[in-house]
Amino acid sequence: MAEPRSRRRGSELESAILDAAWAELGEVGYGRFTIEAVAARAGTSKPVIYRRWTGRAELALAAWGRRVPVEPIAPDTGALRDDLIALFTWTAKRVNSVMTEIVAGVMGEAFRHPEVAEILRSRLTGPSPLTEAVGAVVARAVARGELEPLTLPHRAARAPLDLVRNESMTCGVPTSDETITELVDDIYLPLLRGLATPTGPGAEGSTVPRDVS
Repeated sequence: MAEPRSRRRGSELESAILDAAWAELGEVGYGRFTIEAVAARAGTSKPVIYRRWTGRAELALAAWGRRVPVEPIAPDTGALRDDLIALFTWTAKRVNSVMTEIVAGVMGEAFRHPEVAEILRSRLTGPSPLTEAVGAVVARAVARGELEPLTLPHRAARAPLDLVRNESMTCGVPTSDETITELVDDIYLPLLRGLATPTGPGAEGSTVPRDVS
């Protein structure tokens, strides 16, 4: 194996590896994606990569995460429906920017390797910028009086991503503006209103959205 081409360290080396991984995924797909090929492309060695990522699934996820927007907007248009359409639109753009083959490959790997399944599970069940943005949108709607006070469970806060991702992977095409409007009007707004707790004498429930991490 060729010797590493430089003495790069830290963030410079990590960036080179992630760039190489993304380029490799784009050229050969996840099925033929290997740590050895990434190391050769990045001008480093396999042990260097394995010190940072446990295997190709984790490396592919890291390369994917670096290429798509990380921080979602928390729109404040003054109206809940408009805020949700803006948030769903941002989510759709993020989902559409991901190569479907990468996602399918990593998901397939999860069925065979428990450690990969754990990586995916932690990403799906842990706090995220998106669930925090959803919580902020809902909190403002409560403050404006558009929604009654409610408790927002994690799965409900994550639902915009789940809904958009399901549309994209099931239909195999980018999520259209019309579909986004339908997801907001037919599913997510009714969900939020169903979670809301009526206020008044004897009413019980949270006074602010919570549990959105």
